Amino acid sequence: MGAGVMIGAGIFALTGQVAELAGALFLLAFVVAAVISGFAAYTYIKMSNAYPSAGGIAMVLSKAYGRSTITDGCSLLMAFSMIISESLVARTFGTYTLQLFNVGANRLLVPALAVGLIVAAFLINIAGNRVIGGVSKVAAVLKIGGIAIFAIAALWASGLNSHEATTAPAAATTGVTASGFLAGVALAILAYKGLRHRTGRKPR
Repeated sequence: MGAGVMIGAGIFALTGQVAELAGALFLLAFVVAAVISGFAAYTYIKMSNAYPSAGGIAMVLSKAYGRSTITDGCSLLMAFSMIISESLVARTFGTYTLQLFNVGANRLLVPALAVGLIVAAFLINIAGNRVIGGVSKVAAVLKIGGIAIFAIAALWASGLNSHEATTAPAAATTGVTASGFLAGVALAILAYKGLRHRTGRKPR
């Protein structure tokens, strides 16, 4: 599931937005986000080894700060971040779906499709772990296949001409602001949020 989340959010939903915010520093924004997410992943690893539990981030915060305002506040922020990220992915699904049928931006259809996707995900979640695992595998195969098709199509469209790419002038960074870069990094962190969707063999 973690790989599927990273593919869905990181590639299909966030790439364009991060590029718009970070400009020529697009790749650097993803690298910085990867480093930050790496520290978070390391924390998850150490905590799960010390305290094998199905409690997730709430358990980590509770062990670190006890029952305190910090724990409650950070837990709420985590919940809000999940709502925002899921809304982003859902609206992206709605926008891309309309583009498949040459339908322009529609103020009603995009949120309707987004809500429909969230409802479908809810129904899959309440169907049980076996259904969730099967749907996740099928979705991951479809997404990886889609990425492969897009990559092949892009190479074919470019004519595999690397000479133009190597001789093209470097993009200027003068238009990139610090706030835009930081916003791009913050958005890119969502691309690595799949690290939280790990599966424990025997959580306690």
